[in-house]
Amino acid sequence: MRGPVRWVLWDVKDTLLKVRRSVGEQYCTEAERAGLKLPAAQVETAFRQAYRQRSHLFPNYGRAQGMSSQNWWTGLVRDTFAHCGVNDPAVLDKLASNLYHNFCGAENWEVFSDSNGALKSCSSLGLKQGIVSNFDKRLEGILRECGLLAYFSFHLTSEKAGVAKPDPAIFSQALVRCGVPASSVAYVGDHYVNDYLTSRSLGIRGFLLDRQNCHGHLDIPPQHRLQSLNELPARLQQEID
Repeated sequence: MRGPVRWVLWDVKDTLLKVRRSVGEQYCTEAERAGLKLPAAQVETAFRQAYRQRSHLFPNYGRAQGMSSQNWWTGLVRDTFAHCGVNDPAVLDKLASNLYHNFCGAENWEVFSDSNGALKSCSSLGLKQGIVSNFDKRLEGILRECGLLAYFSFHLTSEKAGVAKPDPAIFSQALVRCGVPASSVAYVGDHYVNDYLTSRSLGIRGFLLDRQNCHGHLDIPPQHRLQSLNELPARLQQEID
């Protein structure tokens, strides 16, 4: 028989937080400050192409190659604008540095309307909370500026862990920090494979957040699916009682 839930672990991007505007729009805003006029759609396409290439060559921020996450991201910014025809090294360096720091705080991140309520309710239920996220070292500062950091006993990023979801090893590291069996831990995320399937494969009680009903075609038990984080506390209350 499974024991009661003691911990709730969370994904971050597109679960608790989202970027305020598209990458293309935000990169274009910074480019305009440097005197460049570029179409947002072109920059968005270039970013996605550069992101795929860099993620393939240097997964998880290049940890295995000895790269820092800051160098990984600034290199990505340079590649993005180079694809758009920007070739001046000084301009590329300035854009890369500015954009990296722009995403360090709350300026470019927005907290979902249901995040604070769900986190507060979970704390009120006596549950401890933590983060397991494919993210870099900027996460702590972002959570602090967004007013969320105090909810969490720990935040485990893929950069810190040295492995990224869907590798179950990052969840194994999180379970060590929790100090309880996997069956006493719940996990909430928006990605079917990275979050739901991987956590469930270890015996964690995974929930798939599907605000836009994008995963309605998948064979997921309805009790494992959330259309809003507001639904989570009642689900967990049933598991606690």
